[in-house]
Amino acid sequence: MRRFFVPSPVGRWGCARTLPPFYRRVAPPKIIPVACALILNRDGCVLLAQRPADKHLGLQWEFPGGKVEPGESPVAALIREIDEELGCRIEITGALPPFVHHYATVSIEMHPFVCRLAAATTAPVAHEHAALAWVKPADVRSYDLAAADVPLLPALASVITDP
Repeated sequence: MRRFFVPSPVGRWGCARTLPPFYRRVAPPKIIPVACALILNRDGCVLLAQRPADKHLGLQWEFPGGKVEPGESPVAALIREIDEELGCRIEITGALPPFVHHYATVSIEMHPFVCRLAAATTAPVAHEHAALAWVKPADVRSYDLAAADVPLLPALASVITDP
């Protein structure tokens, strides 16, 4: 009968050894909940916001939004973030399915919503972004979009084609 040697984390005399990498436990990445808005205007364009140069994914474009605080709903977070970042109010007209996106150092759970500007609101202003742009859905791919926002492009196309 053959016997197989299975390495033990404890040495021959009870001394602890350093475990090889495949035995070490790796903590699962923290998943940060994020809400984003696909804000559409009457011309069928969607609002893109360019991230500040000094932040993660600097100068890439994104659908505006932000982190969901503990105890806050994604809807409440989105309304708060849009008010803080763009200085305007929105009306949520629909929700898209949430999904998880993994970056190298962080994972986010994206909660996307289809929105429009509220009737009596001011135009969006880039309070925390480098720039804002109203873009036709067909032209969004020409922007350097953050990777977590790319999965929303098919949904954006279907929202625009549906009345």
